[in-house]
Amino acid sequence: MADPRGFLDVRERELAPKRPVALRLMDWREVVDSADPTMVARQASRCMDCGVAFCHQGCPLGNLIPEWNDLTWRGRERDALERLHATNNFPEFTGRACPAPCESACVLGINQPAVTIKQIENSIIDQGFANGWVQPQPPERLSGKTVAIVGSGPAGLAAAQQLTRAGHTVAVYERDEQPGGLLRFGIPSFKLEKHLVERRIEQMKLEGTRFRTGIEIGRDMSWRELRRRYDAVIVATGATVPRPLELPGRALTGVHYAMEYLTAQNRAEDSGGAPTDSDSTAARCESTEAGAMLPPHLNAAGKHVVVIGGGDTGADCVGTAHRQGAASVTNLAIGQKPPCARSEDQPWPTHPTVFEVSSSHEEGGERKYLASTVEFVGDASGQVRGLKVAETGFTVRGREPIPGTEHVIAADLVLIAMGFTGPEPLDAHPEGSGAGSDRQRTAHDDTGAGFALAHTSRGAFERNRRTYATEFPDVFVAGDAGRGQSLIVWAIAEGRSVAAQVDRVLTGAESLLPSPVAADDHAFAV
Repeated sequence: MADPRGFLDVRERELAPKRPVALRLMDWREVVDSADPTMVARQASRCMDCGVAFCHQGCPLGNLIPEWNDLTWRGRERDALERLHATNNFPEFTGRACPAPCESACVLGINQPAVTIKQIENSIIDQGFANGWVQPQPPERLSGKTVAIVGSGPAGLAAAQQLTRAGHTVAVYERDEQPGGLLRFGIPSFKLEKHLVERRIEQMKLEGTRFRTGIEIGRDMSWRELRRRYDAVIVATGATVPRPLELPGRALTGVHYAMEYLTAQNRAEDSGGAPTDSDSTAARCESTEAGAMLPPHLNAAGKHVVVIGGGDTGADCVGTAHRQGAASVTNLAIGQKPPCARSEDQPWPTHPTVFEVSSSHEEGGERKYLASTVEFVGDASGQVRGLKVAETGFTVRGREPIPGTEHVIAADLVLIAMGFTGPEPLDAHPEGSGAGSDRQRTAHDDTGAGFALAHTSRGAFERNRRTYATEFPDVFVAGDAGRGQSLIVWAIAEGRSVAAQVDRVLTGAESLLPSPVAADDHAFAV
């Protein structure tokens, strides 16, 4: 354990400082500065000898949090890195983009501020890369078995790295021009700089993982051909179908889904060269160049922006609009403002819904709760100019706008960030299910070979609840494609788990790869 008196002697929760708002709005670099190692070690000393470490249960990966906290406090950073990597392939991703359910489950959090687990995790991995301790781990021998992974988000990457290190030959197919999925194209750089993704991709290439970008399975290569070439196929395409908002005026110019907007900005940075040094003037110039490469209809500069949706994706849109130079930014949430502390129906150690101020909301704009969108308002040219909003009421039918409370908010750009309903169909030719079926087949092989994946009632691809396998013994599903929209930590956990199941099938023996979660494990799920 860490310092036995640490939680008594160090009662304050300290976090690394954020860059000043005026400075960080000039570039796309991460908002939070690097944490001072001395402060990190001091915070690690607060980890208690709590007997039952509920942080293990709070984390889907089962991260060995008390162990690497203790090693950090003792100054054994390289050993701490080894314990961190024992359960997590990409701690630099979870340390930046995970809401830290482990901290919600921290025993110290019952009566004190929780241990800064996420910050300590970030510090360990950043020191590991800075000191050259993170090295490729190619397999000692090859198994002769081949695996195709469709999708290069966190689930696909985790599965690929695990299976490659186990000795299988792995190819990752990605329809975009670069691997990384939403890590690269969805999450803004001010939350996750893209060089962090690139260095992991490079490590995986040196280990032997092969990346096939710009290839969409079902269009550029048939699913039948993919299955013919490989011994196993893992579908890790994510849940990228946005939740629709079909209201009057939806077809107006200037109304877009959030991911279309965020992806355009990330691509513009890729084309324009994202700043990598510390010179803010140069960063601002490069940021301007990248902005010039944005499609004009997705550039918020000088526009009144309204973001519909109060979650993380909505906050990402808010921060992006600020950096693009929006005239105003308004963020709407249909529900009530969450409480500032745990409610009675969300007791420790569950991950509660509480009011939070993200870095994007610190930067300006207005947040409105109980705001129900009624209509998109446009001008004679078909351009959106406003959003008619009413106060949300609660009836036996659910949430509904209250008549007589309507008002119009000025808007030149409206971004719909209401979450996602499930994965996209695997090809463009849906095949309907039989009458009375409780499942719907929404994809088939473009060669007519009869390959299809069933959908659950929640819109995800159906799979075995223990093994991740589909009705096809060589096809598996992992990540958001199988569980629905979720967290990056769950995606990595499922990627590691499906790798163990595929390894077991390919070798015909129990796998030595770790399997942190079952496909139907929803304990502490977010």
